[in-house]
Amino acid sequence: MSEVNADRHVVAQADEITDGERLLTQIKGREITIFQYDGEYYAYLNWCAHQGGPCGEGNLTGTSVASYDRETGETNVSWEHEGEILNCPWHGWEYDLTTGDCLSNENVTLPSYPVEIEDGQIVISM
Repeated sequence: MSEVNADRHVVAQADEITDGERLLTQIKGREITIFQYDGEYYAYLNWCAHQGGPCGEGNLTGTSVASYDRETGETNVSWEHEGEILNCPWHGWEYDLTTGDCLSNENVTLPSYPVEIEDGQIVISM
């Protein structure tokens, strides 16, 4: 990792992370996981709000979405958002990869960092 300045850090070449993959790095003593999904890059602290697990090392999956029709009493469960959900490996907390929002607690969001691609390099701002 080479430093651009005190707040901006080059962490890798953009082509080192392909779609659906990630890179774990350290910046200023913090473990940061950079993901590439659908052509976009996302950087999150490798930390789960539940019990401090290494969330950034979890599987990228989908999630079950349930619906209930009060009039008919019918229920439906479907698997959606494949590859968009970061699943913490410790206790299964689920986060939307594109926003960092926790799916089970609307008041929880993963700490994130701005990502830019400059001259083919991934630059994280802190």
